[in-house]
Amino acid sequence: MPALDALKAATSIDAKILHMEDRIGRIREGLLAELIAVDGDPSKDLAKLHSIRLVMKNGTIYKQ
Repeated sequence: MPALDALKAATSIDAKILHMEDRIGRIREGLLAELIAVDGDPSKDLAKLHSIRLVMKNGTIYKQ
């Protein structure tokens, strides 16, 4: 499975399956967000997910 498809399967597609796409699975104002920032482009290489620079949960940024 291509990396981008795997990321979609873990985010926006799951939200649709769970009928929660109005609250989760996308980055948009008004939606719940738990985000990570990584070095590189995980849509091309999932191994980049191992290089987490920060995590945002409930609007608070936590740095490693």
